[in-house]
Amino acid sequence: MTPTHLPGRVAIPSLPEQTRTPPSADALEAFNAAPADEVRHTLLTCLHSPRWADRLADHRPYPDVDSLLAASDEAAYDLMPGDLAQALAGETLPVLPTDAYGAAHTALSAASAAYEARFGHAFVICVDGLPPNEALDQALAGIRSRLTNDPEEERVVAAEELRCLARGRLVAVLRGAGNCATSHNEPASGS
Repeated sequence: MTPTHLPGRVAIPSLPEQTRTPPSADALEAFNAAPADEVRHTLLTCLHSPRWADRLADHRPYPDVDSLLAASDEAAYDLMPGDLAQALAGETLPVLPTDAYGAAHTALSAASAAYEARFGHAFVICVDGLPPNEALDQALAGIRSRLTNDPEEERVVAAEELRCLARGRLVAVLRGAGNCATSHNEPASGS
């Protein structure tokens, strides 16, 4: 039987093919007009950093989606080490495709355990734009490569991957797809 998820905490975005349609002006309008608590909760599904979510929520309204995404990037770049640790701690693994081969699951699980033992946090990688059949291989290649980083170098790489994940998840939320890879309050199944 092929597993549908990996144990541990390897965060990769949802694997189904995502549409490339930009978010609508109506979606941005709804985001700008929503109650602050609702917006913060939604933002925390994109990146598990209260500092990041508060900054984005507090600087509304945004004139356009590009301004919101620029603010998201800036807020992610400004996260302190404690904020990054908190965001990384909130990452969980989404359900992986059932047709992914078992050896890849085993290899990724072992590499994830080695990564977490070395760096003390979940491995994160953004594979947005990759076909689903390449995402698992890219994640495995990424984790193996990054295991050679020193801790400070890896902190910088992980922060950049979180920024990319947050951006992609925010776009997905604005599109109404709601396909964030993780939920702020619920761990991924099997974790």
